[in-house]
Amino acid sequence: MPEPKPLASEAVMARFQQMLEARGLGHVTAGPIDDTPTPDEPGHPEYHRRQRVDIAVKRWKTATPYRYQDATATHPQVTAWAERAAIDPRTAGILFLTGPFGTGKTHEAYGALRRIAESGPDHFSLIALTAPDMYALMRPGGSEQGPEYEVKRLMRIPLLLIDDLGTEKISEFTEEATYRILNERYNECRPLIITSNLPAHDPNGPDLVDKLGQRITSRLAQTTTIVGMGGDDRRLGVAS
Repeated sequence: MPEPKPLASEAVMARFQQMLEARGLGHVTAGPIDDTPTPDEPGHPEYHRRQRVDIAVKRWKTATPYRYQDATATHPQVTAWAERAAIDPRTAGILFLTGPFGTGKTHEAYGALRRIAESGPDHFSLIALTAPDMYALMRPGGSEQGPEYEVKRLMRIPLLLIDDLGTEKISEFTEEATYRILNERYNECRPLIITSNLPAHDPNGPDLVDKLGQRITSRLAQTTTIVGMGGDDRRLGVAS
């Protein structure tokens, strides 16, 4: 039986070995090849983390108004909440930013969402809107998909920001729609950011309980990080 012919690669290696021997390097043997991917190459965890960051930040920018495209969270309680939401969204709960007009609540809220995006989460999806716009979407004719579609979308989106909650006139519809959204997010432990000019509790004046009702605010109280924002109105150019 004839001997099998060497493979092409074996023939090449044999020829290469002959060349080395002719140069007096016949005892040189190839060492191990380090083909571990670098952080700039696919296969390395850091490479894929950067890819996730790029995707998440682009989605954040798409959902963020132009005025807040440079928003960065600086308040310690806000950054701590954002870090919890980035590591384990189910444990973050609700972030409630309260304070007078122009004290930076919306800026901090968008900054918190940006911080989550920059952590490079496996999945990043959000909706950010004002409370009046939210209720307008859920009224008949406010959305091509219909009110029920909008309610369920706000229930299930992984990250939700409701800005200026409490500015709209309270009604049976407003209270019921808000309750359904908050109750679903509370039960499924989905992160939520709320900003409001109303305090969570104020025995001497109107607060969120008066505006939205005890049934809603009792849900908020159990899992909420309340952050009071003080200072002068930044929109008037006065230092805080």
